[in-house]
Amino acid sequence: MTLPSPTIEPRHFRDVMGHLPTGVVVVAGREPATGSPAGLVVGTFQSLSLDPPLVSFSVATTSSSWPKIRAAGYFSASVLADGQHDVCGAMSSKQGDKFAAVDWHGSADGNPLIAGAHAWIDCRTVQELEGGDHVIVLAEVRRLDAGGGEPLVFHRGRLGGYRELRV
Repeated sequence: MTLPSPTIEPRHFRDVMGHLPTGVVVVAGREPATGSPAGLVVGTFQSLSLDPPLVSFSVATTSSSWPKIRAAGYFSASVLADGQHDVCGAMSSKQGDKFAAVDWHGSADGNPLIAGAHAWIDCRTVQELEGGDHVIVLAEVRRLDAGGGEPLVFHRGRLGGYRELRV
């Protein structure tokens, strides 16, 4: 017996899922044709496998930035640090040059890394899967490192810092 699927209102789904805090990550690469940096913000970045080292994230099928990054096959992920609200705003905007007011440098693979990020990961895309109105990207980790400070966190529609709770 198959039960009918309940009707879930998209806004209610988004509001409830917003109760799950997520990190704020800039996925960035270079357009192969021009060498120009391209980037977007994702809140779904996660480790997937230790052996081999893999990460995953999802991006809307309507994204105009992901096709520019996808074409190169390589990208970086910069985990934004607490206080990098302006970087998040610039990288999630629809403006032409999202990197104009963002301090960044190239990784060993030439991918844009956000200066002052909490951590960074250089990756090679290995697979994309359909996931409703999103694409799920699986990627091999090529190199990575972490800095100090605390991460920027997105929770219930707001950006903030992480604070340790003590019991």
